[in-house]
Amino acid sequence: MEDLLGKLEDINYRFEEVGRLIVDPDIIADMKRYVKLNKEYKDLEEIVVAYKKYKNILDNITSSKELLEMEEDEEMKEMAKMELHELESQKPALEEELKMLLIPKDPEDDKNVIVELRAGTGGDEACIFVEDVFRMYSMYFKNKGWQVEVLNSNEGGTKGYKEISMNVAGEGVYGTMKFESGVHRVQRVPETESQGRVHTSAITVAVLPEAEEVDVELNMSDVKRDTFRASGAGGQHVNKTESAIRLTHIPTGIVVECQDGRSQHKNLEKAISVLRSRMYTQELEKKNAERAEQRKSLVSTGDRSAKIRTYNYPQGRVTDHRINKTMYNLSNFINGDIQEMIDALKVAENAEKMKGETA
Repeated sequence: MEDLLGKLEDINYRFEEVGRLIVDPDIIADMKRYVKLNKEYKDLEEIVVAYKKYKNILDNITSSKELLEMEEDEEMKEMAKMELHELESQKPALEEELKMLLIPKDPEDDKNVIVELRAGTGGDEACIFVEDVFRMYSMYFKNKGWQVEVLNSNEGGTKGYKEISMNVAGEGVYGTMKFESGVHRVQRVPETESQGRVHTSAITVAVLPEAEEVDVELNMSDVKRDTFRASGAGGQHVNKTESAIRLTHIPTGIVVECQDGRSQHKNLEKAISVLRSRMYTQELEKKNAERAEQRKSLVSTGDRSAKIRTYNYPQGRVTDHRINKTMYNLSNFINGDIQEMIDALKVAENAEKMKGETA
């Protein structure tokens, strides 16, 4: 416990130091440093609030024990005993909360993301499910107050999308959405099925942390650039001008297309952003694979070929296979009510991290 208190005292000292720095005019003038320190202050504040509450309980336990030793009045002794019992019952929960708060955060968690949905096995039905999941996420993002911008879409044969990608901006987006990467499987009777048989289709979801220029060194001389006419919906203008952009990063073979904007310049900007994020994610996955050898991560392995979730319409259930959690509220879930599942995945991930910390 002394170990825990020592860590918390160091954090409190740093919190006070950062508090002084963020009102320093020289720091305020350096916007990049100011933003970084402001974020650190906000991150530390939650731990410091819990620490002060914990320290207050420890101090009061000590006072109550001293009072019990010195006090001769039976009534006062009884009151001190009751208070001591109350304080000691609060202590374990607060210790657990502090241990959770002290788990090192993934530095990527605060990044914005690019979410890519692609139809897998199942033909038209997979394309329809891409549209369903796109709608599910869109409703969830709206609820969270996050900003969404579609970057690229490729319509399916009859309905839905073969693929669709979007940029999502807000607070802690990657930390929330990183658990969604992988294969999402749907079991239901397709609209095109006349016999009423249940089919299984699949789509892949990729959640890429949005890379900033400082994260990835992108040399545009390594990039092959093509322009072409956008296909699908978007009106005459989109289909008549070569506004769509395809970028091929020659060293890695990564190909990015962007065709949802009207202007070629805007599509190029978006495509560069996606390319940078794909390159960054590739590096991140290498690091995660190395980390996984040292410590098995239960949920955020980054393996996009892993089947992570099944949406079973006849039974009205959704099952996440990584944590064996089943929920029987599929109709609400597919309408964006996915927070409970995300919270359960976060808890599982933190439990794994805590094992790693104590191992």
